[in-house]
Amino acid sequence: MTNPNSPCLLLNLHLPVCKLMEATAPTRVRPWPAITVATMIVGYAGYYLCRSDLSVARPLILDQYASIGVTKETIGNLTGLATALYALGKFIFGSTADLLGGRRMFLLGMAGAVLCTILFGAGGPPLFLMAWCGNRFIQASGWVGMVKITSRWFRHSVYGSVMGLISLSFLFGDFLSRLFLSELITLKFSWQSIFFVSAAVLAVIFFAAIPLLRETPGERGLPEPETNPEALVSEEAPKGLGDILRPLLTSPTFWTVCALSFGFTFMRETFNDWTPTYLHEAVGMSSDAAGRASSLFPLFGGFSVLAVGFLSDKFGRTGRALLIAGGLAVGTVGLVALAHASLGQGATVAIVAGTGFVLIGPYSLLAGAISLGFGGRHASATAAGWIDGVGYIGGILSGKLIGEVATRQGWGPAFNILAITAALSCVMAVVYWARERKRPVLASGS
Repeated sequence: MTNPNSPCLLLNLHLPVCKLMEATAPTRVRPWPAITVATMIVGYAGYYLCRSDLSVARPLILDQYASIGVTKETIGNLTGLATALYALGKFIFGSTADLLGGRRMFLLGMAGAVLCTILFGAGGPPLFLMAWCGNRFIQASGWVGMVKITSRWFRHSVYGSVMGLISLSFLFGDFLSRLFLSELITLKFSWQSIFFVSAAVLAVIFFAAIPLLRETPGERGLPEPETNPEALVSEEAPKGLGDILRPLLTSPTFWTVCALSFGFTFMRETFNDWTPTYLHEAVGMSSDAAGRASSLFPLFGGFSVLAVGFLSDKFGRTGRALLIAGGLAVGTVGLVALAHASLGQGATVAIVAGTGFVLIGPYSLLAGAISLGFGGRHASATAAGWIDGVGYIGGILSGKLIGEVATRQGWGPAFNILAITAALSCVMAVVYWARERKRPVLASGS
């Protein structure tokens, strides 16, 4: 029965937020679950100021350093190597978060991103490689840290809704970052100043997060949530890393999800890295207009993650698989249109936004609710780290391959590659659905 004193009723909040407020304290007014989620959302959104800055400022950097041989392919190689280190960080920091705690990893990522972003802006081309690679590597600790904290604060029946809200951090964070940084371009800020402003804002968020974020509800005097009976990893305390990894790495279903992450991340990283440049070169938009338009991809993705997260809690595991397959099928059509249709600026931007809507919601399930379901409270960060890490191997190929193809053959062939990736991933999603249908559904704990 709903608590009559619930903040959900008093503030007339929507259902996903209601679930968060009641998830750990159904009979007492406790704001800490919502405060914890809000802190993670704002914190991880801040990460994107120090990640989207290169994408938005890329046309300015290319214009300034074209005379010394800096090209789209050069930047593509840089982002590809940095994404490789980001992928490596996912594997390392995922298990580290399970062993040492998610809060430490989350704060570590923010502090490291601030320092590396300052270095990138101050150093110029001689330090681009070291600064950007260091930035992406240390930021890998952020998402797995949040997954670990979530596994300790919320019950498994609301994983989809909780992670849908938390996923707004990387979508609306990306959207707002691109919008904000594009306005700086309009105001004639140099690309160096854009990086310094990004670092300064994230530093403020870092210091605000320290007193607000805690590892477990017990540190706030709240009870631990119920355990997840369907987790692959036992809810008994693991004796070592082997007890965490073995159940995950021997599961075919887990590897199927990793393969899906590979395809999704290949596509998402392409849009994250190249949309402003594509809209500037192929569609004829100005640099600041292209930056603003590129923000629609994560914006509409944000709408999607809320809907998909809520539906995934209602439909369960097999429903999640169908949501993923459906999004990939529609996304394939949109990517084919971008590759072959002669579209105006408005239609192109609309298809980019629509592609974000059908792909990002399903994508958010992989290293979110599905990882929590696999790993439970002891291995959720490891599961998310491996799923995201394998995914970002696809991101590595994206940075290099799409840059080379777009430079040498044009944007049409580049989008053909994305369409093929979406179609193959859709087939893999059907395989995932078939595997989930065979896996027994266990009774929920109480």
